[in-house]
Amino acid sequence: MKTDLTDTTSSKINKALVLGRRAIGTPAVGMVLTLVIVTDEENAYDALKAANEASREHPSRTLVVIKRVSRSPRDRSKARLDAEVRLGADASTGETVVLRLYGEVVDHAQSVVLPLLLPDAPVVVWWPVNAPTDPAKDPLGALAQRRVTDTYAAEQPIHELTARADAYTPGDTDLAWTRITPWRSMLAAALDQVVCEVTSAEVEGEEFNPSVELLAMWLSDRLKVPVRRSKSTGPGLTSVRMETSTGPIVLDRPDGSLATLSIQGQPDRAVALKRRDTAELIAEELRRLDPDDTYATALKFGLERLDEEAAVTAPAAEPEAEAAPAAAEAKPTAKPVAKKAPAKKAAAK
Repeated sequence: MKTDLTDTTSSKINKALVLGRRAIGTPAVGMVLTLVIVTDEENAYDALKAANEASREHPSRTLVVIKRVSRSPRDRSKARLDAEVRLGADASTGETVVLRLYGEVVDHAQSVVLPLLLPDAPVVVWWPVNAPTDPAKDPLGALAQRRVTDTYAAEQPIHELTARADAYTPGDTDLAWTRITPWRSMLAAALDQVVCEVTSAEVEGEEFNPSVELLAMWLSDRLKVPVRRSKSTGPGLTSVRMETSTGPIVLDRPDGSLATLSIQGQPDRAVALKRRDTAELIAEELRRLDPDDTYATALKFGLERLDEEAAVTAPAAEPEAEAAPAAAEAKPTAKPVAKKAPAKKAAAK
């Protein structure tokens, strides 16, 4: 069931929701949270499709906030709110309200969204693209317990990741971090199978992928060892290699679907490690609404080393193939890093 409302108000939208529920025979509200999606017209369809699929696991009221760009000064001076209310089969297992904001009301989206939030239910705000620099200080982000961004969709993902670390507030999370959950689980399970000491690690993935950086930060923070990042043609993360006292542990996924786990002294094992779509990522984020302390620790660890250690160690493998083994052996000590750091500063000048 769809109801179109032109030049409307939040009160009329609430009334349309009540009348719609009665019309389809479900007067009770069975949603567990409110999901607010802040996006543009171009990405609204894909984001709403992912949210509808995730609502099968988490029935929710989905509010899609689309801020329309006014072309003329006359249009910008006129405030207008159009809404599309979807219930029943058109909204999966929850309720969907598509809000299109015009003119001055674009700068006051929180005033439109606030009356539409479910009472006594958690609020999650998701920016599929164009997330604010500080989500917690955004007027819409201030209404939520969890704020979901996606640095992979940014023009400069690594720079955006650094900004996320600077502005981190408990409750922030990122889909780039959610994408590496299966990798973290498999690597932790692999280390549980052998008694060893990890001496170094290497994470390989496509260029400009924040998930590669986050996984490297997490490994370096947890294992307290140097971690080198190297480039590959993808897709996404392709390989993680950990050097241990009993031999290497390698998790390799060259095709983005099936991975191979290799542990010294054990037969190779095939592991299902396919790349997940956005609906699965959002569904995972909605399973927990408390702050993700592990993400916070990994992100803040990278704040100190992302521009220094990562930039120094990543190019270290490029000069000559013969020099790569020597550089890898020398990296655990502080001396090579100390030698390259002044050179980097001089270049910056």
